[in-house]
Amino acid sequence: MEKEIFSQIELKAIRYIRNFLMHRGHMPSIRKLGRDLGYSSPRSASMIVEKLLEKGVLQRKKDGSLQFIDVNFNDEFRAQTVAVPLVGIVTCGVPMLAEENIEALIPVSTKLAKPQYKHFLLKADGDSMDEKGINGGNLLLIRQQATANNGDIVVALIDDSATVKEFHRNDNTIILIPRSTNKSNQPIVLDRDFKIQGVVVATIPEV
Repeated sequence: MEKEIFSQIELKAIRYIRNFLMHRGHMPSIRKLGRDLGYSSPRSASMIVEKLLEKGVLQRKKDGSLQFIDVNFNDEFRAQTVAVPLVGIVTCGVPMLAEENIEALIPVSTKLAKPQYKHFLLKADGDSMDEKGINGGNLLLIRQQATANNGDIVVALIDDSATVKEFHRNDNTIILIPRSTNKSNQPIVLDRDFKIQGVVVATIPEV
């Protein structure tokens, strides 16, 4: 993808969308995109979105919502990265990595996201793991797997809600332990009805 195929306003929109995703974990609405780019009419933002769809920066999901395909213009850098899906809100009854939940594809260094594994990114929320350096707003790089060892920091899906905790198994009981300065966060004790989605391998601070 050549840099010169994008106009200045398109590049500005790409930077805005990328930053919004990194801070919020989901795509901005067209109305918000237009307003924050300085347009009074949503039509102007819609025209930019159409251009970005034509140029492959955005694509439409089956439900009609937009997905961001992050771009970079350095071939050497691109060769050293893999596209990792950024997962938004987990919809009730829909698998975490279903198309509906993938907000963007973000290039991540192969030194972090080892190509032999599948990975995804998830936005951290709350303070239940702040003693492990995970704070609300961080992006978590997660290696996709269904099992974990004691002491791993995992993403677990409980009743269609994702939670990040330290994993411990004791006989037939699973304990998901918070590591938090906020003592109102309490361990979750489980024996079934949950799924491990993956293990946290890196924390990307909010910028």
